[in-house]
Amino acid sequence: MKEDVVDIGTTDGQMETFLCRPERGGPRPLVLFLMDAPGIREELRDMARRLATIGYFVMLPNLYYRAGRDTTYGHDVLEHGSAEHARMRAVRTKMTIPPVMADVGAMLAFAERSGEAAPGPAGVHGYCMSGPYALAAAARYPDRIGAAASFYGTWLVSAAEESPHLTLGAARGELYISCAEHDDLAPLDMVAELQALFDLSGNPGEIEIHPGVHHGFAFPERWCCDKPAAERHWERLIALYRRRLG
Repeated sequence: MKEDVVDIGTTDGQMETFLCRPERGGPRPLVLFLMDAPGIREELRDMARRLATIGYFVMLPNLYYRAGRDTTYGHDVLEHGSAEHARMRAVRTKMTIPPVMADVGAMLAFAERSGEAAPGPAGVHGYCMSGPYALAAAARYPDRIGAAASFYGTWLVSAAEESPHLTLGAARGELYISCAEHDDLAPLDMVAELQALFDLSGNPGEIEIHPGVHHGFAFPERWCCDKPAAERHWERLIALYRRRLG
C-alpha cells in the first residue's frame, strides 16, 4: 500500500488528510471517507486501508482542522463527562454542512491535480456526524459524486442548512442510507420521515434499517460493534462502489 499524510489547502487553512491507495497500478477510482465525531484515529485509517486494498484511492480528512492540529482525542472521548469528550464536543458543536462542502470541493480538486484519481465518478461515505455530509456532497457535486453512503448518520432530517432531507432530489448518484434500530441520534420516526422523502426523490438507492444493533455498530473497537452487521455494512458499501465507480 502507498500511504501519505498531506495538507490540502482550503479557504480556512490546511486540512490534514490521510491518503491510501494500492502500490501498483492506477489511477484509481476516488473515495472520500468522512470521519465520525471522535475524530481521526488508527481505527479509521485501517478502514481506509481495507477499501484501498480492493482498488480505490481513499482520502480521509481531519474535518476538525479549523480547530488546530491537536484535534485528535484519547480513548475516553466517548465517555460523557470526560475531559476528552468535552474537548471534542467544543469542536464538534461548531460544525455545519456548508464549510464541509467546501472541504469536499478542495479534496476533489486536489485529487484531480494529483493524477492518482481516475476520471469519472467519485464516491463518498460518512459515519455518525458525517452521514449528512456524505449525502449533502452528493447533492452539492452531482456531476462528480456517483455514489454516497451514510452509516448511522445523525439527524438526517433537521433544520440545518442543506439538511439531506431537503436535497435528496438533487443527487444524481446512487445513495445508500444505513440506520441502526437503536439510535437516539437517528430515531426510527425520523427514519420513517426520511424514507417517505427518499421514495419521492426517485433515487435508485435505498434506506436500510439493521435490526437489533446500536449506533456505531460498524466500528471494530466500539462496545456496540456487531460483527454480522459490520460485515454487512462492508458488503453494501463495496457493492455500491463497484456498481457506480468500478
